Amino acid sequence: MAPLRDCKAWKDAGLVLSTTSNEACKLFDAVLAQYTTWTNNESLGGIEGCLSKLKAADPNFTMGHAIANGLELIGGGSSVRLSKELDSAMRTMMMLSKSQPLTEREKLHVSALDMFASGQLPKACDLWEQILQSHPTDLLALKFSQDTYFYLGYQAQMRDSVARVYPFWTPDIPLSSYVKGFYAFGLMETNFFDRAEELAREALAINKTDAWSAHTIAHINEMKAEVKKGLEFMKETETNWKNSDMLACHNYWHWALYFIEKGEYEAALTIYDNHIAPRCLSSGSMLDIVDNSSMLYRLHLEGVKLGDRWNNVLQLAKKHSRDHILLFNDAHLLMSSLGAKDQKTTDELLTTLQELAKAPCEDHELSLAPRLGLPLYQAFVEFENGNCDKAVDLLYPIRYQLIEVGGSNAQRDVFSQLLIHAALNSKSQAKQNLARCLLRERDAMRPNSPMTERLIRKAAAVHSMA
Repeated sequence: MAPLRDCKAWKDAGLVLSTTSNEACKLFDAVLAQYTTWTNNESLGGIEGCLSKLKAADPNFTMGHAIANGLELIGGGSSVRLSKELDSAMRTMMMLSKSQPLTEREKLHVSALDMFASGQLPKACDLWEQILQSHPTDLLALKFSQDTYFYLGYQAQMRDSVARVYPFWTPDIPLSSYVKGFYAFGLMETNFFDRAEELAREALAINKTDAWSAHTIAHINEMKAEVKKGLEFMKETETNWKNSDMLACHNYWHWALYFIEKGEYEAALTIYDNHIAPRCLSSGSMLDIVDNSSMLYRLHLEGVKLGDRWNNVLQLAKKHSRDHILLFNDAHLLMSSLGAKDQKTTDELLTTLQELAKAPCEDHELSLAPRLGLPLYQAFVEFENGNCDKAVDLLYPIRYQLIEVGGSNAQRDVFSQLLIHAALNSKSQAKQNLARCLLRERDAMRPNSPMTERLIRKAAAVHSMA
């Protein structure tokens, strides 16, 4: 790893930090590096350790507050509505920013987080983009905007945001190879698979422990239903990415998806039991809860018996049933309460969201709840209650808008699978026809997918019985 940058090094990079503490500057760099690489680096003291040392090194360092608050907000598990501590930390940052002579760039960073905290995610991205237009190597602005575009389902923006700054990221700049990985992911989500794979492999050639670039290749193999290639790649690279504690669970999730695709449910459950469930239990992080719920729900759609696995996820998920930070997360929390047959948590999640969504507000996510979130969740509930026709009626009209709830194409595929299963299991001839149409469409997008072939056979059997 490159040496951590002090005040002068940041200034030489054209990214002045308003503090006189070299220690604070270095710790800021250490936090940024760990955030970029998805890894709590124990030799640096982990992100939390570095953040507390950073505050001690210069309690009035505004960008120190900005990176701490940004990580808390963008981690997806907290909001100023829910956390008094975060609310107070945001106020402290705002106060400091007004009482100090900051650079224009630092002021924009503070404003962007202020927008994000009030739920105005697209506006926050506009401000980070403003920073990147004049400071293309501001890694914090780039990474915060990447994560936020992901939450918004803004795939082209995620790709183009990196395209605009990519030429400035020369090999001498610390962490530049990781920017290749960001770019590769945006290209992959917009179906430029060949270019995406080329860049992800370039990034891995520079740093084989780059878990995000490995994850991008996992996505490419998933989207193309290249199961054999996907399985081989995960197996060959496992030792390189498994220590990336923030992303390892998610990479194992991708690995298990290939087995579900093949219909090898026992193999998928083995990965789940050995890697996905234990990591979630120890981290409790929202991404890990999402992966657990998504994995089990896909197996549930395929008719796999899951024993009491749902109950363990529910223990973590139900703490968040009233949070309503991201609609995408809510969908996965709902999967776990439905899977564990916990009616109380299901009702709580739906009624508290309905209440929040009634009031007019600036919150981007809550504004989508009446049009997208609530019909999507109701479709899950109807499907679980055996009302497949109703589930299709709710889900089919919004299927092309669901990108707005965020997540990746691979993650949102669970919604497509739900729609297909609901249509297949419907009593109505028209909806069974719809299921066959959806499967032909899926076959065109992912030729040679074993899952699609399996479902087409099921559709044919349903048809012959009708």
